[in-house]
Amino acid sequence: MRLNFNLAKATVSGALGGLLFGFDTAVISGAIKALSDLYRLNERAQGFTVSIALVGTVIGALVAGPVGQRLGSRETLRVTAVLYLLSALGCAFALNWPMLLAFRLLGGLGIGASSVLGPVYIAELAPAKWRGRMVGVFQINVVVGILLAYASNYLVREAHLGAAEWRWQLGVAAIPALGFLVLLFGIPRSPRWSVSRARIDEALSVLKSMGADNPEGELAEIQSALQAEHAVANEPVFRWKYRYPLFLAITIGAFNQLAGINAILYYLNSIFARAGFSQVSGDLQGVAIGATNLVFTLLGMTVIDKLGRRTLLLVGAAGTAVCLAGVAWVFYTNSHQGALLGLLVVYIAFFALSQGAVIWVYIGEVFPNAVRSKGQAVGNSSHWIMNAMIASIFPILAARTGGAPFVFFSAMTVVQFFVVLFFYPETKGQTLEELQRKLIPAG
Repeated sequence: MRLNFNLAKATVSGALGGLLFGFDTAVISGAIKALSDLYRLNERAQGFTVSIALVGTVIGALVAGPVGQRLGSRETLRVTAVLYLLSALGCAFALNWPMLLAFRLLGGLGIGASSVLGPVYIAELAPAKWRGRMVGVFQINVVVGILLAYASNYLVREAHLGAAEWRWQLGVAAIPALGFLVLLFGIPRSPRWSVSRARIDEALSVLKSMGADNPEGELAEIQSALQAEHAVANEPVFRWKYRYPLFLAITIGAFNQLAGINAILYYLNSIFARAGFSQVSGDLQGVAIGATNLVFTLLGMTVIDKLGRRTLLLVGAAGTAVCLAGVAWVFYTNSHQGALLGLLVVYIAFFALSQGAVIWVYIGEVFPNAVRSKGQAVGNSSHWIMNAMIASIFPILAARTGGAPFVFFSAMTVVQFFVVLFFYPETKGQTLEELQRKLIPAG
């Protein structure tokens, strides 16, 4: 089956929220020192400045599921685009620290909501053969956003804008946010959402336009799954029959952050500074890490539907555990600082190839149609709650202990390896309805 234009357009549009997600994740690493100097922030206040956006992501992720189930992913994504736009402009023109925090919180709402709804929207549009790669476009956008943020930080710093430097670093996100909003007015509703609202002709039209091999057969399967589930918009996700999908979504979301990825991205410049690198040098190291992230995420997308989600997770957990142990060794021994960049680059490569490529695909696959948005919200909330906790604590522990956070991250990836090995099913090459029958007990 050949990828058609309509599916590609809808996928790219729905996934563009990931670019803004990635940009916001990484851009703060370049601005945090200027903010600390301007507002005289200690380690605890630095952690709060970073993590306040993550409080917003938790709220956004929790709210997005029910709202997306009711209004549809497309309509709710438009709201997230507006939040991104307001946040970028608000941070750029913030008059004081509390105002900056308020607009970072607003941006976090958009990040949390789009991290739920972007993958859900794409998963519900894409045929099974393409689903892993199509949902993976969201993650590709995330890592492109991270790379653009590091490159933007470097270019803005090279422009020597003085006291306004951090405002430009945070405010430039308004440009892709506006593009995201415009593109969202040119894509269709999810066919599965349309069926849940008895808009059968609309659903069939979308399935045909997306290039489904057998649109009538897929429509019948969607209707059958909804009827068998007695699916209604108000069905709760926290039910005993959903215990296995909930376990999978919550654990993969938590392990994603317990591997230390966002803490490293948020505080990358600070990590390199402790190892003796200058700010400009740290920015350049960030570009190298961002580029590695992009290359290996693209590699992960090419093999995710061939090797499978579970295999990639196992390979990645083993590789990241070793690299994180190496980073801890550098800080504990206060030697071989030159190895730090290499260790982090290889760490990013393993992470991008595995968890980075898999997480949003996997969470979007394991829940049935009736509660997919809500289930995605649960998994994403696990991810963001863990992210907020680690981001707020990391600068304090790193300042006091040096390598202790990396020892913890390494140990958690070892735990993840065995959890995936013994409890995670493979989901590649199966329709969402087939997975529903396998993962949800009958009755």
